[in-house]
Amino acid sequence: MNERDFVNDMLATEKYMTASYTTAMNEVSNQRLYQDVSLIFKETQDCQRNLFDLMFKNGWYSLEVADQQKMQQSYQQYAGYKNQLPYLQ
Repeated sequence: MNERDFVNDMLATEKYMTASYTTAMNEVSNQRLYQDVSLIFKETQDCQRNLFDLMFKNGWYSLEVADQQKMQQSYQQYAGYKNQLPYLQ
């Protein structure tokens, strides 16, 4: 495994862990346990962000430049959905 693969694997693991901690925070009933899990979540989220920044800085994680027309189409699509929501009317 090269460095890029290693960091990519770590990033995928951190993403999975933050999703799992989010579920745990939503379902835990004990306040003390919630605070502990919340702290661990924050640390994991920070680690995930640092790994993303490292990959982005090294050109290992690139983002697609958004096309203005695609953005407008997406906006219109979701604006239409908004009109269908019962609580926003």
